[in-house]
Amino acid sequence: MDPNVWRTLDRRVETARFGPFTFQIGVDPHEVALALPRVEDAHQRFIASPLSQVANQLEREVVASSVFGTNTIEGGMLTEEETAATLALAPEAVQEIEQRRVVNIKAAYDCALQAASVSGWRLDLDFIREIHAAITRNLPHPRNEPGAFRDNPKTTVTHVGDTTHGGCYKPPQYGGDIHLLMRHFVEWHENLVAAEVPALIRAPLVHLYYELIHPFWDGNGRVGRVLEATVLQAVGYRYAPFAMARYYLENLDAYFALFNACRKRADKREEYPNTPFVAFHLEGMRVVINRLHDRVNLIVYVLLFQSRIRKLLDVRKINTRQYTILAQLLTLPPPVSLERLRQSPWYQALYLQRGDKTRQRDLRQLRERGLIHIKADQVLLNLDTAF
Repeated sequence: MDPNVWRTLDRRVETARFGPFTFQIGVDPHEVALALPRVEDAHQRFIASPLSQVANQLEREVVASSVFGTNTIEGGMLTEEETAATLALAPEAVQEIEQRRVVNIKAAYDCALQAASVSGWRLDLDFIREIHAAITRNLPHPRNEPGAFRDNPKTTVTHVGDTTHGGCYKPPQYGGDIHLLMRHFVEWHENLVAAEVPALIRAPLVHLYYELIHPFWDGNGRVGRVLEATVLQAVGYRYAPFAMARYYLENLDAYFALFNACRKRADKREEYPNTPFVAFHLEGMRVVINRLHDRVNLIVYVLLFQSRIRKLLDVRKINTRQYTILAQLLTLPPPVSLERLRQSPWYQALYLQRGDKTRQRDLRQLRERGLIHIKADQVLLNLDTAF
């Protein structure tokens, strides 16, 4: 990562009306030198985990969480649970606009994943238009046309951002400037690929400069996050690229503010204006990959625990009531209070014909077998007994 080599990749574009626009890596190699291998190390540990055993469940969870994240950033109103339920609907059952926003994002994800799976995939204008069309199809907007770049009439001015997050920014308004910049945008990215700039650097830069051009009337944030994810997915990063949307939602103020911070640093001609956003992205990838790794481990633990308690039931080392308690606890977020357990209708139904001594004995035996812990009136499964 020679900064002198990186500077040769700068591209200054003279537009007709917007003025000069410069694409640059603008990242201090020394400031990201430690972050890059930390992300890669986390990724190597993650892909070495038993992904094949949990791939279907993990993918469903990541997609629902990511769609919820990117949709909520842009004002979507569905909860994460409602988002997951919408994604499970048959196409003909999707009626509401909020539901349409969700299934559109999923369609864009599918398009991106398919493209990234093709060897030699390259970012181009057709792909960007295709992603935008998928995201905004059948959504009402007075000017937006899926896949068509913006060309503002003189009476309509597009602004991006707000004063809370570093101020408002006026992106290019004239369609000719937008087409010109988007063409240079994809060509510049090709230069970065040819120069072997790491995808972990390229992806956030694609996101940043795409948002600065802001080429469409609607859906730019969602498109930008998909483009970033596709660049990473194409070089072998799995799950984490799309899961970054949730990280951005969780750190929304910093996410929005950094776009303006980098733009202002570039306006002041600081040497490495884009370092803050790239560093933020790298930390996000590290956090997200580690979360996914933890989630894989937990899912595997649960599967093994389910298998073990089934065997214990089959050989009559636990009874049906005890098995039901364990199976139900697996579905509940820990910890579960004893009071909540006792008040649960399913739990009460187990003991309609049984006395309190039976209830106490069942729990005591589960504790003695090491299958549960009870501390401070909280019940926790001991998933370690799965091994």
